[in-house]
Amino acid sequence: MSADAAPRGNRLFLRKSIEQVQRESETHGLKRTLGAMNLVLLGIGCIIGAGIYVMTGNAAANFAGPAVVLSFIVAFFACVFAGLCYAELASTMPVAGSAYTYSYTTLGELFAWVMGWLLVLEYGVAAATVAAGWSGNVVSLLANFGVLIPATLTTSYVQATAGADGLLTFVAGGGANILGALGILAVTGLLVLGVSESASVNNVIVFIKVGVLLLFIGFGIGFINIENWQPFVPANEGGFKYGVPGIFRAASVIFFAYVGFEAVSTAAAEAKNPQRDIPIGILGSLIVCTVIYMLVAAVLTGVVPFRELGVAAPIALAVDQMGITWFALLIKVGAVAGLTSVMLILTYGQSRVFYAMARDGLLPRFFATLHDKFRTPWIGTIVLGVIIAVTASLLPITILGDLVSLGTACAFGIVCLSVMYLRTTHPDLIRPFRVPLGGGYVTKPVMIVVAVVMAFLLLGFFRFLLESTWTTAGALVVVAGGLLWLAMTWRSRADRVWIGTAPLGGIFFAAVMAGPLIEDVFRKAATGDTIPAYILGGYGVVGALIYILYGYRNSRLGKGLPQIDDDQGAGPGPAQAIVHGLDDGHA
Repeated sequence: MSADAAPRGNRLFLRKSIEQVQRESETHGLKRTLGAMNLVLLGIGCIIGAGIYVMTGNAAANFAGPAVVLSFIVAFFACVFAGLCYAELASTMPVAGSAYTYSYTTLGELFAWVMGWLLVLEYGVAAATVAAGWSGNVVSLLANFGVLIPATLTTSYVQATAGADGLLTFVAGGGANILGALGILAVTGLLVLGVSESASVNNVIVFIKVGVLLLFIGFGIGFINIENWQPFVPANEGGFKYGVPGIFRAASVIFFAYVGFEAVSTAAAEAKNPQRDIPIGILGSLIVCTVIYMLVAAVLTGVVPFRELGVAAPIALAVDQMGITWFALLIKVGAVAGLTSVMLILTYGQSRVFYAMARDGLLPRFFATLHDKFRTPWIGTIVLGVIIAVTASLLPITILGDLVSLGTACAFGIVCLSVMYLRTTHPDLIRPFRVPLGGGYVTKPVMIVVAVVMAFLLLGFFRFLLESTWTTAGALVVVAGGLLWLAMTWRSRADRVWIGTAPLGGIFFAAVMAGPLIEDVFRKAATGDTIPAYILGGYGVVGALIYILYGYRNSRLGKGLPQIDDDQGAGPGPAQAIVHGLDDGHA
């Protein structure tokens, strides 16, 4: 039996030791060179991406109207608490891994699998979402040169239409977004060959992404029609269509705009003073990006009536209405360049998550098979690229964006649970960064009281503020989750359980982000629109089947075997790729 053999216990909750994770990980020679300002700028570059270019228009048109600027504040708080929890885990396990690795070390194999499957939403489905927005911007850019692409080649097979009750209805038919699929296949080819992006190239791309938005704000202010902001919070038209419920539903949509901020927390291993600099980096970058996002949303809804913004390229639509030809061309070129980079990073990130899972035996080994010359997991990358391309061609941006936000919110909740569990079971670990806002150890009965209070706060929030009609079903979900958490903590050897303000805040806001999305799916299904429910349910079933039929049987930890090794590895993990650029070739 290997020294890495898992301890005896429930097979589903076998955990890697922290020492084992650090031994298996590549160090990449990280040095503590980043100060607070470096981390703030790093965060801005990582956060500003596809979400603001793609999702803001849909959120305003379908849910919040001009009040979408308030939705960014709600999403901001969801990211702050989760980011602080990411930072503690990253400082404890400064490895070139991801939330998948953290979950495997703290909560066990079942949660690691769930996290890995959720990361498919955060990276893989996000790449498909970006591809849908990318194709819209490419179409708009080519139109400036008189090149018109048929709608059947840029419209997804499943299409969305807004109903009078505020629900989006999805129907099958029409064409397929072939252009978006080709974009994904192109970046997949680059990843197979092995791409190296230097830090200077990364900085140029960041400059383009941020510069496009700042130029849009600066020029757009002069084209604002104040009447487009009236009323600022449109009256609720049923369900999540406008009003206060619409603000929170829009927050769950534009939550996508913050994907990537966790790269700041994973830089804890490179921060000069993690305890001081990481909070500054996380809070500072989130505040700056939130302000930029709110200004972009204000200009967008001021230039174009919000009901007309439900398109794949809302910013391109707005600059077209401004009527400044050269400026419109500049903005579109910048948007296409920025979105291309995002597609590359997200597809890369997904291939590396599956690479890590395959090395643990939870996925087929070909996902971790490296090309002899290029040193990239080429087979797995091609398979993923084809799947992502097909997804981008078939599903509309509204469904894709919701899936990304739902997966990210659930992943954030698990990360917050991981912090509390690790504090409970390993209180003496060295933690260069600890989540702020306090916390302490309580007896298990007190923990039950806290869990019940949290559950009632969430249910009350959804019932009275969002006028939810699904609180009974929500109560059952909360009870089931609470019993699972209770079973896990009760079986631990610790007499007391650590509970922190920041992790609880992260869990609360993760539920606030995920709740409206899940309720929307149920509402659609109740009215006969079952496509979103089938997609979400099918996704969960496929993930469960893969684990039951393959992962559970082939887990190397379950067999007491070390992780599959290779001679060079496949480059840094997703967050490191975002921070430092891609370096697959080890050149």
